[in-house]
Amino acid sequence: MRDPDFRRFWFSSILTNFGAQITLLALPICAALLLHATPAEMGGLAAVGSLPFLLFGLPTGVLLERSRRLPVMLCSDAMVALSLASIPLAWWQGWLSVHWVYAVQFVIGTGYVVGGGAEQVFLTFLVGREGLIDAQAKFGATESASRLLGPGLAGLLVQALGAPFAILCNVGGFAVSIWNLRQIRKQEPAPHPPQSHALRDMLDGLSFVWGHPTLRLLAWVSACWHLLFYGYTALYVLFATRVLGMSPGMMGTAQMLGGVGVFVASMLLKPLTKRFGSGGTTVIGLCASGIGFALMPLIPQDLFGSPGASAMAYAVVVFWLDCGALLFFLPYLALRQRVTPDAFLGRMTSTMRFLTVATAPLGAAGAGLLGEHFGVRGGLGFVAAGAILLTLGTLLGTRLRHVKD
Repeated sequence: MRDPDFRRFWFSSILTNFGAQITLLALPICAALLLHATPAEMGGLAAVGSLPFLLFGLPTGVLLERSRRLPVMLCSDAMVALSLASIPLAWWQGWLSVHWVYAVQFVIGTGYVVGGGAEQVFLTFLVGREGLIDAQAKFGATESASRLLGPGLAGLLVQALGAPFAILCNVGGFAVSIWNLRQIRKQEPAPHPPQSHALRDMLDGLSFVWGHPTLRLLAWVSACWHLLFYGYTALYVLFATRVLGMSPGMMGTAQMLGGVGVFVASMLLKPLTKRFGSGGTTVIGLCASGIGFALMPLIPQDLFGSPGASAMAYAVVVFWLDCGALLFFLPYLALRQRVTPDAFLGRMTSTMRFLTVATAPLGAAGAGLLGEHFGVRGGLGFVAAGAILLTLGTLLGTRLRHVKD
C-alpha cells in the first residue's frame, strides 16, 4: 500500500468492479425484461460472452509476452467502454435487439480475456511473487465491497433509469479508470524480441501447462467449475425475475448478500491458505460454491407464503455461492502464478484461461436449452447435479486438497 502505482492500479480495479456489477445486472435485464428473451436466448447471451476465451485465449498469451501490458489494458478498457455506450444509444434510437446485446456481450468478453489477462500479469510485475497473496487479498476485499454495495446500487439505477441508461454509469467509471491507469509511473521492461513463431509459442504454452501436474489438475477442475458457473449465469436472472417474481430493485438488494459472502471469503483467505495451503483452500471454495449451486433450484416461489421470504432465501444461497467462488478462484490464481516461471507467465495465463473457460459456451448454451425444455428451475437442477458430482470427484478422486504452496 506504500506503492503509489499499486494504489492507482487498485483504485482502477475498484471502479471497474463496481461498474461490472451494474453491467452484470443491467445487460441480462435488458434481454430478459425489455427484449423478452427466451431461456435459450439467455443461454446464448452467456455463451457469447464466454466465446472470446475460446477464440482469443491462446493468442492473448503470445500478445502479452510480446507487448507491454499497461497499453493492452488501456486499449481493452476503451473498447469495452465504447461498446457499452452503444446500448443506451441503440435503445434511444429504437435499434436495440437481442443480437445487439449479443454483440456488446462479445466485446465485453473480449475485453475481459485480453485486458484481464494483462491485469493478472501486470499485477505480478507490480508487487512481485512474494506479494501476490497479500495483493489478491486486497483485491478480494475490493470485490467484496463491490459485491456488497454494487448490486443494490445497480438495482436502484435500473429501477430508476432503466437498464440501458444505468449502463452509462459504468461507461463513466471506465473513463476515470483509463485516466488513472495512465498516471502509473513504473515502467515495464521492454519485451524480448520474439525468438520463435507465434504458433510455436502457443504450442509451447499448451505443452508447459499440460506437462505440469499441478497446472493440469487445476485446469481440469476449473474447466468443470466454469461449465457449471456459466450454466447458472445463463438462467439466474430468469429464475429470479420470472420464477420468484423479483423486481430489478429487489433482485439487486438480494444480490447484496453475495457481497457479504465475498467479504467473508476475503477475510478467511489468508488464514485458510496458511492452514490448508492454496490447494486445500481451493477445494474448500469448491465445496461452498457447490452448496450454492445445489440449493438454488430448491427455493420455492412463495416460501412461507411470502415472496419476500423467497427473496431472502435467494440472497442466502447467493451468499454461499459467492463466498465459495472467491475462495475457489483467488487461491487458484495465486497458486498457478507461483508455480510458473517468468518466461511462461503470459502464455500460462492465456493457456489456462483457454483450457478452463473453453467449456463455458457449452455450459451456457446447454443450460439455456435445458431451461427451454425442462423449465428454468429444471435447468438449474441439472447444474446442481453437476456441482455435486464435481465436488465429490475432486474431494475423493484428486490430490488437489493436498497441494501446498
